Amino acid sequence: MKFKISEQVASIKPYEPGKPLKEVEREYQLTNVVKLASNENPIGFSPKVNDAVSLQMKHMNRYPESSAHILCNKLAQKFHIDRKNIVIGNGSDDIIALLAHAFLNPGDEALMPLPSFLMYEISVKTAKGIPVMVPLNDYSTNLEGLVDKISSKTRLVFITNPFNPTGSTITCDEFNEFLQKVPEDVIIVVDEAYIEFVRKDGVYDSLKNPLQDPRVVSLRTFSKAYGLAGFRVGYGIMDSEIAQILNRIRQPFNVNTLAQAAAVAAIDDEAFLKKSIKITHDGLDFLFDKLASLGLRCLPTQSNFLMLDLETDATKVFEQMLKLGVIVRSMKSYGFDTFLRVSIGTKEENIAFIQALKKVLKKSGNQR
Repeated sequence: MKFKISEQVASIKPYEPGKPLKEVEREYQLTNVVKLASNENPIGFSPKVNDAVSLQMKHMNRYPESSAHILCNKLAQKFHIDRKNIVIGNGSDDIIALLAHAFLNPGDEALMPLPSFLMYEISVKTAKGIPVMVPLNDYSTNLEGLVDKISSKTRLVFITNPFNPTGSTITCDEFNEFLQKVPEDVIIVVDEAYIEFVRKDGVYDSLKNPLQDPRVVSLRTFSKAYGLAGFRVGYGIMDSEIAQILNRIRQPFNVNTLAQAAAVAAIDDEAFLKKSIKITHDGLDFLFDKLASLGLRCLPTQSNFLMLDLETDATKVFEQMLKLGVIVRSMKSYGFDTFLRVSIGTKEENIAFIQALKKVLKKSGNQR
C-alpha cells in the first residue's frame, strides 16, 4: 500500500463479530439455524417498539432530532437525573470512541482488562492513545492490577460489569475500594451492557445512585435486554462537564429516528423487559444443569451468556456445530482456547444447542 497510515491504526486487529446467521445458512445449505453467538435477545423486542417505529416511517425524509429530546427525558425520569448528564450514542461503542477522542492526547494511556471488548482498544488507538492491558485474575477483572498500572499518563480506565466474555462481576465493596485508589483526574468508564441480567446481591450498579463521583461514566445499551441490537442505540450517564464535551464532538445525527422511537417504546414496556430477563435466567439454569450432567464445567455468570470449558480445542467443536446449524462463539481469539461462549436462547434453541453439542462430542470421542 503506497498510502501511509498511522502506526496505531496499522496495529489494530479488526473486530470480529459473531458469524451471521444468513451466512451460515448459505455456506452449509441449512435452514432454521440457531444463533447463540452474539448475546442477543432471543425473543426479539417489545410489540410497542414495532408500533412506535411504524408511526415514524412516514417521517424518514427528515433528519433525526439531534438532541434525542424525548429519549433523554425518558432516561432522566428513569434514573432521576438531569438531561444534561446524558449522551446518546449509536450503540454504547459510539460513546466509547467519543471518550477516547475527547480525553486522549497522543501518548496518553487508557487501562483495560485483557481480554475485553475490542472496541476499547480500537477506540484508544484511533485516538492515538496507548492501550494498557491488565490480564484477568481467575476470569475476573483484576482491579488491583489496574491500580498498579496507573501512571501520570493515565487518562481513562475501562471496566466491564458484568464482564464479557466470562460473566464475572465486581461487588460494591470492591469497586468502592478501587475508586479510592484512582487519581482524581482519571475517568473511570463503567460499561454495564449486561447489568439488567444480574441476579446476585451486592454487585456494583453505577446507576442505583448515579453521579455520586464525577469520575465515573456509566455506559448502557438497548442492544441486549431490550432486544434492539439492530437499531444501534446506547447511552452514557456522566458528569455534566464530560457530557457537554462529548455532545460537542459527536455526530449531530448519530442516532436515527427509528432507533430513538424504538428505545423510548422499549423503556415504557417494563413487562417485556422482565419477561426477557426471566427467559434468560430460566435458560441459564437449564443449560447449567444439562452441561453439568455431561461433566462439563461452566464459569459462573451474571449475564445472558455462559462460558463453557470443553478441555479440548473449542474451535474444532465450534466448526462442527456450525455444520449442524448451531452458531456459538469460540473463545480462541480471547486467549481461552478450550472455551466456547454460548448466548442464552429460547427453550427450543437451548435444547438444539445441547443436542448438537452431544453429537459433536460423541463423534469426536470427547463425550463423558
